[in-house]
Amino acid sequence: MQATFSYAPDTAVVKTTYGDVRGYEYNGITVFKGIPYATARRFHAPEPVKPWDGVFDATSFGYVCPLLDLGKPSGELYVPHRYWPMNEDCMNLNIWTPACDDAKRPVLVWLHGGGYEAGSAIEHIAYEGENMSRYGDVVTVSINHRLNILGYLDLSAFGPEYENSGNAGGDDIIASLRWIRDNIAAFGGDPENVTVFGQSGGGGKVSTLLQSPDADGLFAKGYNMSGVLGGLLVEDNGTGEELVRAIMKELGTDDVKELETIPYDRLAGAYKKLRPAFEAQGKYIGGRPFRNRFYAGAPEAVGFRKESAHIPLMVGSVFGEFSSFMPFAYDRANMTREEGAAVIRETYGEENAAKLLPLFEAAYPERNPIDLINLDCIFRSPEIEYIRKRSAMNSCTWAYMFNQDMPVDNGRTPWHCSDIPFVFHNTCFTPYTTIPGVTERLEKQIFDSVIAFARTGNPNNPAIPEWPASTPEAEQVLILDENTRVRTNYDHELMAVFFGIQAERMNRMRQNLKEGNVQH
Repeated sequence: MQATFSYAPDTAVVKTTYGDVRGYEYNGITVFKGIPYATARRFHAPEPVKPWDGVFDATSFGYVCPLLDLGKPSGELYVPHRYWPMNEDCMNLNIWTPACDDAKRPVLVWLHGGGYEAGSAIEHIAYEGENMSRYGDVVTVSINHRLNILGYLDLSAFGPEYENSGNAGGDDIIASLRWIRDNIAAFGGDPENVTVFGQSGGGGKVSTLLQSPDADGLFAKGYNMSGVLGGLLVEDNGTGEELVRAIMKELGTDDVKELETIPYDRLAGAYKKLRPAFEAQGKYIGGRPFRNRFYAGAPEAVGFRKESAHIPLMVGSVFGEFSSFMPFAYDRANMTREEGAAVIRETYGEENAAKLLPLFEAAYPERNPIDLINLDCIFRSPEIEYIRKRSAMNSCTWAYMFNQDMPVDNGRTPWHCSDIPFVFHNTCFTPYTTIPGVTERLEKQIFDSVIAFARTGNPNNPAIPEWPASTPEAEQVLILDENTRVRTNYDHELMAVFFGIQAERMNRMRQNLKEGNVQH
């Protein structure tokens, strides 16, 4: 295909509720970057942006939210990143569309990972929406919003103006969905057919939206990738009053209003200094949604709001998740099954191995027992209960497991984020997804399922086997790998045993997360 490009005064100009925006056309896709959807004072609810005169230049990505810590580049082969200028004026979005016409295409809105503290709409190379829009004939949107203490610090004890400061980042996401409702038709999208999707913290944000009354009616479907976070993001106890007063004391002020204008680096420094002690005592530390009248709480803990029952949901995770990032001392490629089983007995003890090995064989007969070391239960175990609760409300909950090994170190179990390129049709951007005879077929299976779900609320399509919706009694899991198949409750017994045995290892992984040693 010969490349095409157009950037001219009469090309890719769209009228929005706040003024005209101008993007560009590239290889049949019209692209808009950095469009502001809201603005806000620190700790306050988002407000509409002021209308502008002239035409807004939407050819550059907008600011991303300031981060508590600047990550040290590492693991880029596994999760290729991009870094970008940071500023609190970060409420902006990006759009990729096949055409700015009246076709009313499905709209997919990407919520980035990084928990509720880090990340951005452009952090991963695989977040590019061009191929999703091209091959799916859909409108793809990605958004930036406030994070960490800017987006999730409860100051409600200091006055009604801060009533929902503990969910300011969530309010930003809702504001972006309102902007999409009001404007996306001009970009070729259907405001009545919006799918929110995200991975890790982005998947958690899908759940947060389901639990937020103000988001009702703003999206039609949800897709949660590795976002049932269970104990990784336990809700805080109490309010933020004690923490905020400690921050004020550390900064030498008794006026909460000063926290609105103090330089971010100073504010973040005080918070980081105080957080470890508060966390050790089980007190409120922020950095995650705050349960109040605006947010009903994590569905894992309190169940789903009945108002969201009609919304179709795809939910799944990855075989190795964080475990696959950890150093691995064994040569999987040249290890016999007997040798793998011996390592498991040595690692977990004879008694535990006797329980685990038959269950692992039944769940993953294609795998060497050595892979039990990398099997995730941090996400998968709470996910089973999440799907059980969700499917009890409807007949439109679908479960999956990404199980494809990657050609790294002679074969590495799939890790957290490794499925993202397949979802966006972006395996061409990530070397680790180059699997001869597998990549193209698996990408089609995953991508076509996502697009079918975005169109109809049902992911079934000719590229995959018949995939029934789950019920509380029967979790119908689409296992995605070189031999994609559907199995029922296939790992429930294994997870029930493995979760308890892995408690100590899970604590180590949580510590790695706190110390910033895990990619997102």
